[in-house]
Parts: sequence; C-alpha cells; structure tokens
Amino acid sequence: MLRPFHSATQRYLNQARSNWHPLGVSPALIAVSLAIAWGISPTQAAAQATPPSAGGESQVQLVMPPGPGQSTPPITITLKDALDRASKLDATYTAAVLDAKSAREDRVQARATLLPSVSGSMQYLGTQGNGGLISDGRFVTNDGTHVYRSWGVFHQDLSPGTFMATAYHRTTAAEALANAKAEVARRGLTVAVTKNFYALVVSQRKYATAQQAVEQARHFLEMTQDAERAGQAAHSDEVKADIQYTQLGQAFEEANLSMEEARLALAVMLFPQLNENFTAVDDLESAPPLPLFPEVQTMAGHENPDLRVALETLREANLDVKAAKTSFYPTLAVDTDYGIEANAFALRSIRASFPEVGPVPNLGYFVTAAMTIPVWDWGTLRSKLHQSEYRRQEAQALLSQTQRQMLNNLYSSYNEAAVARSAVDTLRHAADLAAESLRLINLRYQGGASTALDVVDGQNTLTAARNAYDDAQVRYRVALAALQTLTGTF
Repeated sequence: MLRPFHSATQRYLNQARSNWHPLGVSPALIAVSLAIAWGISPTQAAAQATPPSAGGESQVQLVMPPGPGQSTPPITITLKDALDRASKLDATYTAAVLDAKSAREDRVQARATLLPSVSGSMQYLGTQGNGGLISDGRFVTNDGTHVYRSWGVFHQDLSPGTFMATAYHRTTAAEALANAKAEVARRGLTVAVTKNFYALVVSQRKYATAQQAVEQARHFLEMTQDAERAGQAAHSDEVKADIQYTQLGQAFEEANLSMEEARLALAVMLFPQLNENFTAVDDLESAPPLPLFPEVQTMAGHENPDLRVALETLREANLDVKAAKTSFYPTLAVDTDYGIEANAFALRSIRASFPEVGPVPNLGYFVTAAMTIPVWDWGTLRSKLHQSEYRRQEAQALLSQTQRQMLNNLYSSYNEAAVARSAVDTLRHAADLAAESLRLINLRYQGGASTALDVVDGQNTLTAARNAYDDAQVRYRVALAALQTLTGTF
C-alpha cells in the first residue's frame, strides 16, 4: 500500500477544494508534480495517480494527440486569453469582421461618386489616305490621315441621387449594419468560448473530486477490512465498501475522459494546430456581480446589437425606397474635355484642310452636357419602387419582432442569471454541510454507531454536492455571458 503518496494526494486535494481551484492540468501532470514533492518516480506516480479497475485490470489509457512533451511548461490560459485567441481563428467571426471592412470600402467608393472625377486620355488615329489627292483620310470622322488626341476629362453627374446622396447614405447604413452583425458574431463567440472554457474548468474540478472520492473509498475499504479481521465488523461491510470503491474508480475514469474531451474541445477553438499542453485558470470565484434590472434594461436599449441590426436594416430599406423614387426624375451628366485633337501632336500646327491659314492653336476645350429623361420603360421603374416598398415593410416587421424578442430574452436571461447566482450560494452551503456530515458519519462508524450504508451514502452525497456546486458556478458564468450578448460588458 502506498499510503504516504495517497495521504499526500488527499491533503493536496483537500487544500485545492478549500480554495476552490481545479488542478488545471492533465492527470499525468498531477502525478508528476506530487511525485516530485514526495520523492516518488514519475513512472510510479503516474501508475498510482488513478485507481485500478475492478478485477485487477489495468487502467484505461486515453489516446492523446501528439504535442510538446511534458518537459515543456503548459501555457496558462485565462478567459480573456481564450477569447483573444478564438477571435483570431473563428471563421464565422472573421467573416463578419471582413464583411464590415468591405462595407467601409463601399462607403468610401459611394462617397467618391458624389465628387467630380478627372481622367486623362491619349489616342492616335491613323487613317488610310487617298493617294494625296485630298488632305482628308478615307474616314469622314477624321480631318486628316493622322489625328492625335490628348484630353483631360472632367466629369460630373448631376442627378437627384447625387444631390440627396442617397447611395452614400445607403452604404453608410450598410456599414453600420455590417458592424452590428460583427458585434453579434463576437458576442456569440464569447458565449461559445465561455461555455467551453468553464466546461474544462469544471471538468478539472470534478476530476479532483472524483480522485478524492476514490481515496476516501479506498480508506473506507481498508477500514472495513481491518475491522473484519479484528472481528469488529461484518463481511457485508467489506463487500459494500469494495463495491463503492469499484464504482468510484469507474466514475474517476469517466471524469478523466470528460476532462480530456473538454480540453480537446477548447483546444480546437484556441490553437491553429491542436495543442493540449495548456491549463485553464479557474476564476469561477471571481465572477462579477449581477447588476440591478433597471441598469441592465438601460444597457440593453443602447448596446443591443440585434436591435441595431434591425434598425439599420430598416434605414437601408428606407433609402432604397428613396433611391427608387429619384429614378423617375431626369439626370444630367456634364463632361468637360480640355486638350488637343489635331493632325500633329503639338500645341500649334498647320491644319491639313486649311494649309493656307498657317499654324493655328491646337489646345482647347469642349463641353458635353447630356440630360436623360425617363419616358417609357414598360413599368420597370415602378416595379422596382414596389419591390423596395415591400422590403421596407419586411424590415419594419423585423424591427417590431426584434424589439419584442429582445425584451423576452432580456427578462429570461436576467432571471436565469439571478437563479444561477442564488444556486451558487445555496449549493456552496450544501457542499460544506455534506463534507461535515461525512466527517461525522466516519466518526460514528468507527464508534460503531453508523453502518456501512451510511458511510457510502455520505460519500456519494459529498461528491454530488461538490459537483452540483461546480455546475452552479459554471451555470452562473454562462448565464452572465448570455446576458451580456444583450447588454454589452458590465
């Protein structure tokens, strides 16, 4: 029997439970750290850290993904670190952020369309001649066999949409909408990471609880064996203790499996390459307090991204209706061209058609103003107007539903957080009572006043109470994260 090692383990776990910090490392690291402290080889410690299965079979060895060796210190991850890492890797959140950046570029482009544009153009037009019989080429559009153009073009659209900046305002609304969707994705990611992070934390706590329960069951089994040999206890007590030890050993294996599964699930979200060499910081005891409901309601009215999405969608739809109406009005486009169009690429040259005049200036300008008036389009513009009005009605209905749904989510999320917070206090007291109850039952059993069934029931009650307390703390943290998707951080 390796009683010094197991006694050290018991004291370590009791201290961990009193501070409510999980071990935060894999089973092998637990064993190695305790082995170093008590002078036991890591191989022996790893074999002793978990109880044997029933019937003397070897302990189940979980398959781990390849990674750095145990000589590499594990990375310490806080919840904030986990959120930062996940935000860089999550595909949904990354897509939402990139959509918001793209929407910003659309706004920049729409703003540029309101301003006049300047462009340059250079051309050479070579025309087949007529054997020198006439100075012009064979194409009537050119007054010579060689034509050079070098223009600076100033263009401006003078449409109703330009004066009212409808397209620009719409892209501004689209950018706000994309930013709101990115915020929705960020808060959704926060809830997902929080769930996985604290799932690992609570699985580490339950692993420590299961290990302590196994040690208690082992101690009780040894106690009943000694008592039976001394003729002070019935054989049924040893049988009951042996069954309890076997069942808790299986529960310990399940707790180990749950911890590794939780670690893998979180690792997928945090690392570009699967890495299990990290430990999650247990900060469940430092959960922020729940604000008063009036404060939460005010925050939700100003910081709710779902409501902002619905508002910007309606704003976008209103601008679409406005743009559809302006398409019925005339549009005016003005182009001013300044440069040369001559038979020689020069500021002054002799015109091919009027050589007797001598050199004349080539540099000059011309203005083109074009007005387009919609007359008949077989109802296309009116159909587009109707479509935009339908989309506006849809956006209005969405906004109304979002407002009602937000109130429903706000009340339900706040009530969930309040109940979870109350459960934390209640179950903490229950866990303390269960620990004290088991201590008294053990003393009574040693004095012959309690049965083995009482001891087993006390052990199971303590394990269930501690697990329930851990679950309540995680429930409160997740409830706060869900509430903050509606209100923002508090």
